[in-house]
Amino acid sequence: MSEISTRDAAGDGSPRDAVRDSARDSAMSVAAISSERSESDDNVWTRRLVLFLRVMALLSILKGLYHWAQVTGFVGGEDEAFENQSMAWQAATVYFAVIELVAAVGLWLATPWGAVVWLTTVVSMAVIELMFPGIYGGSLIVVGVEAFMLAAYLALAWMAARERPP
Repeated sequence: MSEISTRDAAGDGSPRDAVRDSARDSAMSVAAISSERSESDDNVWTRRLVLFLRVMALLSILKGLYHWAQVTGFVGGEDEAFENQSMAWQAATVYFAVIELVAAVGLWLATPWGAVVWLTTVVSMAVIELMFPGIYGGSLIVVGVEAFMLAAYLALAWMAARERPP
């Protein structure tokens, strides 16, 4: 190696080295900023999906706690006590008390099993409301809300899947 290339490789502290180091540092920081920005722009639908899953997790916690409040007697009067309800109502209430809270954990963590458990709760509630109106009353509003949440999830999942390479 020649004396000039050895001196350039070692960096002799000249002003030229300082300018080159400053330019390199500036380019690296600009590259870091631009790469962060492009990553965040690329994953916008994934972030929206995760936000949706977290909101659904909070809603599932509320629904699960409400069902547990029904089981334990914190809500309703003596006529609406858990023991006074039909066996089908009791079974459905305990089922939703457990599965809603399990779904909430999975949704908050944005895991695939959480989405599957949540989808099970959504479909279960819609089926109970439509096919067995004697249990919870057959409210079409509940079915509509559940269908809307399911459609929103599917749309967000579709868009998030499209932005990721295969």
